[in-house]
Amino acid sequence: MNGGGDKLATNQDTDSATRSKTRRSKGKKKQGPVANVKCGSAAVPIYRTESKGRVRFTVSFYRDGRRMRKMFNTLESAKKEALFVAQRIQSGMQHVTDLKPHERDSFKAAETLLEKLGIPLYAAVEDYVRARTLAGSESLSVMATEYGKMFGNIVRRATVPEVVAELLKIREQDGASTKYLGQLRTTLNRLAAKFPGPILEVTGPDVDAWLRSLDIVATTRNSMLRCIKVLFSFAKAQNYLPDEKTTAVESIPQVRVKLDDVTIFTPEEMTRLLHHAPPHIVPILAIGAFAGIRMAELNRLDWKAVDLERRIIEIRAGQAKTASRRVIPISDNLAAWLTPLEKKGKIVRSQELHTHVPALARALKMEWPRNVLRDSFISYRIAIVQSAEQVALEAGNSASIIFKHYRELTTPEVAEKWFGILPKDGQWENTLTYDRKKRRVILNGAEVK
Repeated sequence: MNGGGDKLATNQDTDSATRSKTRRSKGKKKQGPVANVKCGSAAVPIYRTESKGRVRFTVSFYRDGRRMRKMFNTLESAKKEALFVAQRIQSGMQHVTDLKPHERDSFKAAETLLEKLGIPLYAAVEDYVRARTLAGSESLSVMATEYGKMFGNIVRRATVPEVVAELLKIREQDGASTKYLGQLRTTLNRLAAKFPGPILEVTGPDVDAWLRSLDIVATTRNSMLRCIKVLFSFAKAQNYLPDEKTTAVESIPQVRVKLDDVTIFTPEEMTRLLHHAPPHIVPILAIGAFAGIRMAELNRLDWKAVDLERRIIEIRAGQAKTASRRVIPISDNLAAWLTPLEKKGKIVRSQELHTHVPALARALKMEWPRNVLRDSFISYRIAIVQSAEQVALEAGNSASIIFKHYRELTTPEVAEKWFGILPKDGQWENTLTYDRKKRRVILNGAEVK
């Protein structure tokens, strides 16, 4: 061994040899160690000494060029120490021999406890110090118990992309509409790209800040937030989030949307639109204008919901936006528009038909404001019945909103004209072809420029 490390106590330098000669010259026999404890090539001697009738056992070794001695009352305790020293010399951890026996016992006990977890002692102490700093005066065991109560039901640490993929798969299996799935997929895939880590680590302020950073209008932002809340509710139901507290995004408020001035068609505009409409888009226009059903709700309806004998359209709770059943009366003119049609299967047979409606309006040089059919129905309906509560039940809206935004937009006389629009002669011979990519409209065989 080199001079800077531990040396075997049996290696004697010149001074020790001189002392040995001196002792021998006095006629005394050199007393050797009572035991040599070895580990590999390292050997540590133990010497027996006696003073005033008391026997001591001395472990002798070198550290950093200095001779070290440790004394014990029994040979067994000295052997135990000598073995420890020899092992540390052999493994190059001589500095650990500076620990006192009780300190080493604590050290070894700590290592034994952590061995089950596979965590190094230093890492454990570092983690404890960090936790202790964060906890302040709180008990770590109490905090761990509360954490276990809150997060103990979590089956695995799923990432946001994993939860998104699982949600989309389940919603598709459950028969969700193509439009709804598309909305979920678009929003949630953007969320997963922004937050690819565990969903448990996503915070409400992070999501809110991300939504605010997007260049989108308030209604789009609210729509995206609703999709994100669906994801987090699903994650809680699947035990990816604790079920004893609200999810990270539940506290994010929706943006207040200022309603624009309501735009409605005049009876003359609606007459022109319907009289040029082919049979396949008549139900969309007529039911929207004379029953006020939302387009998303209309997509879920089949013809079984239309009862011409009882003059009602029934929207079940699972089909309504507000998740509550409602019944809408069929006016005389709406019955006239629906009676000649073939009433089998879905009312709107293809999502593409919704693009044909504004395309027809553009072909007739008419604007197509958002929600114009529903806004027109509510405005003309309240002008006739003079009851916001009744119209609210029929339209699936709140009476306060209807009273505030739709009252007195028209007169009962004009409303009578609206609900008096009927099919014209030759109505069912209309044709319309629309090429969405080229935005090309062919109406009744002639291309509209």
